Amino acid sequence: MIHDPNPYLSDAEFVAPARINLLGEHTDYTGGFVMPMAIPFTTVAAVAPSSDSAHHISSEMLNESLDFARNDHSEPRQSWTDYPVGVLRELQSLGIDPPPFRLSLRGDIPLGSGLSSSASVEVATALALLALAGRSLPLEEIALLCQRAENKFVGSPCGIMDQFVITAALAGHALLLNTRTLDYEQLPMNTGDLACTRVIICNSMVKHSIAAGEYGDRRREVEVGQAILRQQYPGLTDLADASLAQLDICRMLMPHESFLRCRHIISENARVLEARKAMFAGDPVVLGRLITAAHASERDDFACSCEEVDFLVEIAAQLSGCYGARLSGGGFGGCTVNLVHQDQTETFVVQLKLAYQKRFAIQPDTYICEAVDGAIARSGKLGPAL
Repeated sequence: MIHDPNPYLSDAEFVAPARINLLGEHTDYTGGFVMPMAIPFTTVAAVAPSSDSAHHISSEMLNESLDFARNDHSEPRQSWTDYPVGVLRELQSLGIDPPPFRLSLRGDIPLGSGLSSSASVEVATALALLALAGRSLPLEEIALLCQRAENKFVGSPCGIMDQFVITAALAGHALLLNTRTLDYEQLPMNTGDLACTRVIICNSMVKHSIAAGEYGDRRREVEVGQAILRQQYPGLTDLADASLAQLDICRMLMPHESFLRCRHIISENARVLEARKAMFAGDPVVLGRLITAAHASERDDFACSCEEVDFLVEIAAQLSGCYGARLSGGGFGGCTVNLVHQDQTETFVVQLKLAYQKRFAIQPDTYICEAVDGAIARSGKLGPAL
């Protein structure tokens, strides 16, 4: 299906935030629960009809561009352009074929930091191209489309969390998402004593080269364990249905690595649901304890942490005003997320950075964040995309 450009369309901009995950790591590809929030780093996609018959994609962040014919169906190029091109392909598979366009991407999300710059690019691109085509999709469909683009075209086996929260986030709230059903709930971050806390992100500035392969290994180990649990408990859909007692019974039937990976995920699901109660109660002490316990599970059971990140978490736990800290993101480097009393944020940042620089001779980046809205149209005359 071919759609004519909107005759009233000038350059229009669509903004998609980054995200940090408070709790629920490596649960989103096994039907589990996650608790991310959108944060005020952004990707901006500016779109307009092109003056020729080709598609044009450029990136101000990387100072690179790609020009290709509308009927070009070449293989992935193994570059950043695979993310917007993958989104285009998924739109076309739904019969949504935008007219020739100029798509320019810019933003300020630190690359390789675990704040999901890729999903932000995907969602911003999807909104822009939908608007150019004069079409709309429910937010759940936009998130799933972007996930398919990353799974199928880019070749990364990511779950649905990043794309979903970037699409559906609400300012002042974290998002509790059931990744199997896509049911979600907005959790307030401004109730009780929780209103007096801030989320501080610390970028370790390291990303170990094993990350890409290790992520795939971890996922395969999880799938082996999940398959054995399903064999033993036919009513079990995925790990979100499993209990630690069931896992213990199956322990000798699976590789030890699969047991550990599954134990992390099952216990992490329970932590997310406990955190929900803490957030509605406005209790940062309980929430912080759950965040710190999640890091121990990532470090010991999922084995996705590293020396630098472990050090950041250990130091944070010793600093005044810190309720909890953990690795956030896929692992093997990247960022920690820290829940800190608002009166201690400046001191916390200074002391954490000094300790890390003294130990590793690396100056980490830190960000004091608030929860912001999900992706929006910022300017331009367009039809609805959501």
